[in-house]
Amino acid sequence: MLIKGRDKIKAPRDEVWKFLTNAEAVGHCTPGLESMEIVEPGKKFQALGTIGMGTVKVKFAATIEWTELKEPTHAKMKMQGTAPGSSIDVASELDLIELGVSATALEWQADVNIVGSIASLANRLMKPVTQKMTSQFFTCIRKQIEA
Repeated sequence: MLIKGRDKIKAPRDEVWKFLTNAEAVGHCTPGLESMEIVEPGKKFQALGTIGMGTVKVKFAATIEWTELKEPTHAKMKMQGTAPGSSIDVASELDLIELGVSATALEWQADVNIVGSIASLANRLMKPVTQKMTSQFFTCIRKQIEA
């Protein structure tokens, strides 16, 4: 499933880049994140989190890795995770577009692939769950950066 969006952040592009590539800062805005360990600073992380889909909560262990960083305009990341009887793979990327000196457009997309026992549930509920989680995530990011 491909999801994408565009958000405007009232801050210079360099400041937005610095925040978005800081795993600890982004971790504070990630819904369902329970813990994160930096494996390779600025490159690779391991995380535990829970995603709620309707009345079902699924706990994932994931490895997240930046695969491309072109400061301050473009980044790619991959995530591979597992849950009991299931797995998730995500390939995502973001572009930061300068909108004058004090605003940045953040264009992002993520290709999410879930297989295993929760795949049919995820296929039915992923769109509303994703919309809710991305809204919470970007609202938090805007508040943190624009503060």
